[in-house]
Amino acid sequence: MSDTPTSFDGSERNVRGPLALALLALLGIVLFSGFVALGTWQVQRLAWKTALIARTNERVHASPVPAPGPEDWVGITAANAEYRHVQLSGTWIAGRQTRVWTATEAGGGYWILTPMRLDDGSVVMVNRGFAPDGWCDFKGHCPAAPAGEVKVTGLLRISEPSGLVPRNDPAADSWYTRDVTAIAKARGLADVAPYFVDADVPSGSAASAWPRGGMTVVQFPNHHLNYLITWYLLALMVLGAAAYVARDEYRLRKRLQPR
Repeated sequence: MSDTPTSFDGSERNVRGPLALALLALLGIVLFSGFVALGTWQVQRLAWKTALIARTNERVHASPVPAPGPEDWVGITAANAEYRHVQLSGTWIAGRQTRVWTATEAGGGYWILTPMRLDDGSVVMVNRGFAPDGWCDFKGHCPAAPAGEVKVTGLLRISEPSGLVPRNDPAADSWYTRDVTAIAKARGLADVAPYFVDADVPSGSAASAWPRGGMTVVQFPNHHLNYLITWYLLALMVLGAAAYVARDEYRLRKRLQPR
């Protein structure tokens, strides 16, 4: 059987010229470098995501600590505070609840955000939990929060800016994200913390009680290992293709040499 290199139509092909080889080499270098860079980026992303998951799990399962006060608000970021298990006490501010649409394992409904006035006069938005659509009347009026001093434990969450679609509409009292700044402005509240708290399930509460706390989903998809393997395999495929082309050219040129 002949090992003569052939073209796609079955005829013997000529050796590639210097320009063609240079272009193939440049293409190979670009592809190989790009795939290696993407794979290396995914290695870094894998390390970041693994650390994020570990840090979050540690915070979620830690004992509650006092919620950050006004003197600490400026330095609060997602990296240093989100999902921290916190506790706070105060009184609910009547008539200022906000419904934020959501979909949960319990179906479609709303997060019930209620502002809490703390002893120092500052306000923290507390997501008391999920309630189905029928829990509030058709005008959006929901049962009032309990009166008197209350204590809440929960997970500190960073304010969620409004998305593009659907977008929060304060004028229509239509909310799709827990945007603390916008909600506080719409409710006429001042000295509001730049975070909100997802409340835990209150001790002794009935399983059927609304709003139902403790429904925060703490889950971070982590597919970076699959991605980095894919990019590095593609880089190896480019090396394999380059080796095949080099071998093909070498054999053809050797065959055409004068004997």
